[in-house]
Amino acid sequence: MSLFGDGLEAAVQKAFTRPAPKSAGAQMRYLVKQLKGTKAVAQLLRVSQRTVERYVKDQIKKPRSDLAARLEREVKRRWQPQIRAKARQQAATTGGIVIDARARMGYTAPIGSTDEDRIRQLTVALPPHFAARLFEAQEAGAADQQLQEIVAEGLKEVYFQDGGRRAGSLEEVRFTDVQHLEFDL
Repeated sequence: MSLFGDGLEAAVQKAFTRPAPKSAGAQMRYLVKQLKGTKAVAQLLRVSQRTVERYVKDQIKKPRSDLAARLEREVKRRWQPQIRAKARQQAATTGGIVIDARARMGYTAPIGSTDEDRIRQLTVALPPHFAARLFEAQEAGAADQQLQEIVAEGLKEVYFQDGGRRAGSLEEVRFTDVQHLEFDL
């Protein structure tokens, strides 16, 4: 999928109060319950309805690796929706979001300043309005590039300009070549 989208999902999943089902049978039963039928699950996972029924009855225990990955992804996407919504709401209103990134960062500034891009390792707490923008963009189906631009804006405001106390003439922050990215709520 995407580096930024998956990172946001992983941060929200840390808020889960119970672990998601691990075995293929338990995962399949959960999806059947959520989607209200084996036919819908079969279409979602791109397998036959009979295959889904066999997993539900524990007649098949070990899925192929590609099916196991799809199954786990779909279960985690639907697991504990109220906890997920509460964690997003808290980050967007009061908590903010912490970004740990190792990437090439630089900026556009007036002539005479040292604006050369370089690899930086940063751990920065972004204010709640940036968390809200990230989650809204993610829910709207934004591409990784759009999420990356929101993060770059947040880094500009919090890290480079220090909330308006320095670098007031800074025009644009470049945030490229992401080597490591992790979000935390």
